[in-house]
Amino acid sequence: MSVKKKILGICGSASSNSGNLAILRFIAEIKYVAWKVDMIEDLSDFPHFRTEWTDRDVPQKILELRRKIVDADGVIICTPEYVFSIPSGLKNLIEWCVSTTVFSDKPTGLITASASGVKGHEELQLIMKTVQCQLSRDTSILIQGIKGKVADGKIIDARTIVQLNQFIDAFAAMI
Repeated sequence: MSVKKKILGICGSASSNSGNLAILRFIAEIKYVAWKVDMIEDLSDFPHFRTEWTDRDVPQKILELRRKIVDADGVIICTPEYVFSIPSGLKNLIEWCVSTTVFSDKPTGLITASASGVKGHEELQLIMKTVQCQLSRDTSILIQGIKGKVADGKIIDARTIVQLNQFIDAFAAMI
């Protein structure tokens, strides 16, 4: 019996019923039974980033976050775009990791699901390249018009399901 790959899913949305969370749940529930997906759904639980706490007196919640990233075989970030950028909670989470190597060479999938998302997706890619994640074109996707593609926490758009399945196949090959 093969060991399940540990995947950490990070939802960047500040909304508890977001399309981004629906996407992560879709990924967690579908065909990859070889994956054990642990999700971070609420970024408001993390303390606000403080430079002086990055190396000393690091909050326990941040130590746990860093450990989850290190222990994961891969990370999937799914986020909306807020005001042409990534949400502040997601930026805060990443800032806690900048002074470390937890993301270095970590296979990482990026999904931006928003109304437009173009600028936020570009920013997310730049930030994650800066922290030296392992990225690929096939594991970095933009899903525009997400509100019309999700209903009652389920993805209802056939094209989006195909796009996510392609993403999953590419991510599986990466890890």
